[in-house]
Amino acid sequence: MRKSVFILIFAFLFLVVASGCREEQKIDVTSGIDPKSMATMTTKNVATFISDSGVVQYKVVAPLWKVFEETDTPYWIFPEGLYLQKYDPYFHVIATVAADSARFYSNQKLWRLDGHVEMTKAPSDLFQTSQFFWDQRRGRVYSDSFIHIETATHVLEGLGFESDERLTSYRIIKPQGIFPINSADFSADRQNGREAPDSTFSAPAAMQTVSDP
Repeated sequence: MRKSVFILIFAFLFLVVASGCREEQKIDVTSGIDPKSMATMTTKNVATFISDSGVVQYKVVAPLWKVFEETDTPYWIFPEGLYLQKYDPYFHVIATVAADSARFYSNQKLWRLDGHVEMTKAPSDLFQTSQFFWDQRRGRVYSDSFIHIETATHVLEGLGFESDERLTSYRIIKPQGIFPINSADFSADRQNGREAPDSTFSAPAAMQTVSDP
């Protein structure tokens, strides 16, 4: 009996000593992960309103919205496209923006829209380009790319564009053409995928800046 008790005590002491000598292992689940490269928020099928001073300013619709707040330059990204409506104080839509992808630098209040970018301004003006910047701090929009503009009376085309954010006073940096919107020949050429014959003439200085009356 004493022999059995002695064996049990010895076994117990052996286990205690062995467990004390065993090196404790910890698993670092954050190893190899850079917080700056991780989205702090990911939202799918977004449809939300953005307000300023309690007044609704915009509606944003997007299939995917990712927020990166831990980077040196925080930003939001809409990699699968963005549709935005801008409202007046009476909640009337005064402009829309659609793009294949978009990025918003939250500290700078700067939007960058890429791909097929299409903007409309009430009642019927249309703006099309491949890249577009919107600086909310300065209330300015601009682009270095080719731009196509349709108004109630004319089609304007050229390289480079700048305007106030309401698109009421804008300028094409290097105009390439102005075409009457009611020109039968121009409409036929557009439908057939051909350029109008005079599409490369330089616009007169008086037409390089367009402002609403």
